[in-house]
Amino acid sequence: MAKAKARSGRDEDSVPNNEEEDRGLLSHNSEDEEEDISVHQTPRTPNRVRFDLPPEEDLEARNGSANQQRAPLSTELPSVTHAASPWEHGEDPREWAERERSRPKSNMQSAFMNMANSIIGAGIIGQPYALRQAGLLTGLILLVLLTITVDWTIRLIVINSKLSGRNSFQGTVEHCFGKSGLIAISVAQWAFAFGGMVAFGIIVGDSIPHVLLAVWPGMRDVPVLGMLANRRAVIGVFIMGVSYPLSLYRDIAKLSKASTLALISMTVILLTVVTQGFLVPAESRGTFSTPLWTINGGVFQAIGVISFAFVCHHNSLLIYGSLKTPTIDRFAKVTHYSTSISMAACLLMALAGFLTFGSLTQGNVLNNFPQDNIMVNIARLCFGLNMLTTLPLEAFVCREVMMNYWFPGEPFSMNIHLIFTSSLVVTAMLLSLITCDLGAVFELIGATSACALAYILPPLCYIKLSTRSWKTMPAVACVGFGCIVMAISLVQAVAKIITNDGGVAQCR
Repeated sequence: MAKAKARSGRDEDSVPNNEEEDRGLLSHNSEDEEEDISVHQTPRTPNRVRFDLPPEEDLEARNGSANQQRAPLSTELPSVTHAASPWEHGEDPREWAERERSRPKSNMQSAFMNMANSIIGAGIIGQPYALRQAGLLTGLILLVLLTITVDWTIRLIVINSKLSGRNSFQGTVEHCFGKSGLIAISVAQWAFAFGGMVAFGIIVGDSIPHVLLAVWPGMRDVPVLGMLANRRAVIGVFIMGVSYPLSLYRDIAKLSKASTLALISMTVILLTVVTQGFLVPAESRGTFSTPLWTINGGVFQAIGVISFAFVCHHNSLLIYGSLKTPTIDRFAKVTHYSTSISMAACLLMALAGFLTFGSLTQGNVLNNFPQDNIMVNIARLCFGLNMLTTLPLEAFVCREVMMNYWFPGEPFSMNIHLIFTSSLVVTAMLLSLITCDLGAVFELIGATSACALAYILPPLCYIKLSTRSWKTMPAVACVGFGCIVMAISLVQAVAKIITNDGGVAQCR
């Protein structure tokens, strides 16, 4: 519990001494008045009520004022990008308060950049393939409806967190369903985020070397630099040189500039697909049939591809906690803007790619273009670099899941931070080094973790925490939809693994 007291015109001798309170007192004294901020060692509602401390110069200016204002209290969800309050374990409250005041936070624009970058990632490149699987008309309807659903369930995670009094997605599910719920959400979050890290490493290895060879055909014969023509060397150098340092940040707000650069890269990729589609030779274009225009047989595969692109639920509370003033209204605006812009980008990419290549549309639409197209090679380079800045966001999530499961409520430890971050990045890098095609495995992960994170767990927790009424009916329908999609997609993914549909990709 934190409280602010303004005392004026009282004799100093009339105020009794309280040694216990003095130890938890933050104050700025003046001859006339003093403004005290009392922080008790054991808050009545831990991590629920926080102080926004003003800059020191503001406090000094106000100390000489005759009319001091009571410091505002903010009853908000605590930041989950920050470890538990260390002053609960004996640290000087002044040091903790100063560090909390000076810790960087995201404004609305930076939070939007982080969320949009989390959505507009590797999944956007597969949206033309989603239209091919579902058919043009059905695919467009699915894209709009799933965007609306995802927007709602992202905000539902924050609402559930407030209803349950927990400060993480994991904690909310554990509050609702106990230990089994904690295990389920931890596995789903970790698997989805870690699978993304591996996929991003593979994309880096499949894009950057081909671009470098297109620019410098004789690079293989150059000493030292020639190793950049090798897929494995590029993955190791770029992930450990770019993604790993970014992953070491403790605050997700530090990645806002990298997220901005990533969004610029995705804009280049969008422009490339839209403009270069007109230049594709006739032999590279596919055909169109009635099912491709209306409804095709791969509706559930399309739902999986779209869901994989839009699922950022594992980042939602991280982004919420990074806001300077985290409120539901402000977070709702960030979510609306992010999902709307992401949907527009996905629609543009899907229509441009599918209408160009039709029945020949591949999972990565850039692979449909000729290898000697300069602008397409620039887009491939942007795509690879984008994955380097998106990978740390997924590392944040994996690390947060592990910390909440094994060390809940513990103060920040640099050793644990380094061990978890290093093991995650290195393991993901090693897996991307030894494999080129995790398509079937990622479909299996997406069919389980993506559906659980987006369509099942958030509305299920809302049903558990809310009073049963007509307002919970959409949540019930969403849970049913998620279970059906998960079951069918899981069967299809396992069947694809067993039948080896699509063959085995060879590393080049």
